Amino acid sequence: MQSKAHTFTANARAALADEPLQAALARFQGGFPVKRRAAIDRLPEFDALRDAGKAIKDAALANLDIYLEQFEAKVVAAGGHVHWCEDAAAARQTVIDLCREAGAKTITKAKSMIGEEIAINEALAAAGFTPIETDLGEYIIQLRDEAPSHIIVPAVHLSKEQVAESFRAHHRDLPAERPLSEPQAMLDEARAILRQAFLTADVGITGANMLIAETGSTVLVTNEGNADLTQTLPRMQIVIASIEKVVPTLEDAATVLRLLARSATGQELSVYTTFTTGPKRGDDLDGPAAFHVILLDNGRSRMLGGPFAEMLRCIRCGACLNHCPVYSAVGGHAYGWVYPGPMGSVLTPNLIGLAGTSDLPNASTLCGRCEEVCPMRIPLPRMLRQLRRDAFASGGGPKPMRAGLAAWAFVAGRPWLYRLATGLGVRILGLLGRRHGRFRRLPGASGWTAVRDLPAPAGRTFQALWTERNGARQ
Repeated sequence: MQSKAHTFTANARAALADEPLQAALARFQGGFPVKRRAAIDRLPEFDALRDAGKAIKDAALANLDIYLEQFEAKVVAAGGHVHWCEDAAAARQTVIDLCREAGAKTITKAKSMIGEEIAINEALAAAGFTPIETDLGEYIIQLRDEAPSHIIVPAVHLSKEQVAESFRAHHRDLPAERPLSEPQAMLDEARAILRQAFLTADVGITGANMLIAETGSTVLVTNEGNADLTQTLPRMQIVIASIEKVVPTLEDAATVLRLLARSATGQELSVYTTFTTGPKRGDDLDGPAAFHVILLDNGRSRMLGGPFAEMLRCIRCGACLNHCPVYSAVGGHAYGWVYPGPMGSVLTPNLIGLAGTSDLPNASTLCGRCEEVCPMRIPLPRMLRQLRRDAFASGGGPKPMRAGLAAWAFVAGRPWLYRLATGLGVRILGLLGRRHGRFRRLPGASGWTAVRDLPAPAGRTFQALWTERNGARQ
């Protein structure tokens, strides 16, 4: 269900021409950003919490080996098992082996971006299992064979009419006369199908918002409760989590939770926040008989100690997506892989390589809103600029862009030539644009004039005016 291409430019053009998508994105803008602002206004200490959360994650990353080994020891002591997987292929094979060990047929799955990252649904289906997404949004896009378009609201790109159409196409027992015009009716329809899946599943697969080294617990945050049913009803639970999700203590987890829901959905706390430690014990009324945690690296160790290590503080709240003007214009599928928006534009090149994703760092206006709202204070604009430099240094990027940058560097590196070129350019454009004061079309500037007019220069260059008023430089 992953997008077939990583080429942001081509995907973005298609997204801008997609009228249903543009309508869905327009509706989205009035939601989470407004709710986040209101939730933060009710919490005067929010900025202090951001500092505390950053310090917690930095300490965990600086001692990642220690905390991961502590987490493993606690999981084993509680009766669980930990599997270390270097890459996606190893993680997929481990999950398949465990499902075969359990004699599984049906597998329920809670929403997990790591599951998307390793393409676990495709792997399970190819191995003969039936994976069923239980998060409503993930279930809808599974029916449509699509990738998530947002890390917390995966079906945000769809209208309710498109959802109803998907239900009618895939739910064979759905009466033709049954109305599906309202969200509640569609929810009831999905619940009827998913309830049976919960009751018959042999294995449940979840992600984890955090791993707690102190107790060996996993933390799941949802608003639907589907993850709780996924992890407690089947005989076996498999948790798939990336290594940077570990935090040292329960107190640290509580601090991060105060940041997570407010930044993501504008809630003070998500409806379901569940801590799980090991398999079912003798006196427990429910829970899995077998509990397995898969710890996935998949390129994250390479990021430690480097210029992109701070990206590993990300708690997947989606705030950077919700406030990004580029994401708001093209949606998540344009980014070509699992992680969209500013965080994806940094994380994807680090995980799968810059060679095939060199246009992603350019999918940003560098306005800084992503860093401004990030609860972990991740310097996303700085990292995007670094990736742009890396892509250029490695010979990446379109040839016209590279040629243009080379020409600009040649001129900008020679002040006399820069002043001459800009002075002539301003005078010529000023004369050509004198009649209307703007250009609706301009050769070489179509990226601007395709969507807005370009103002004609009104006078001389800034440097010329500065020299006139303050004297020439000595």
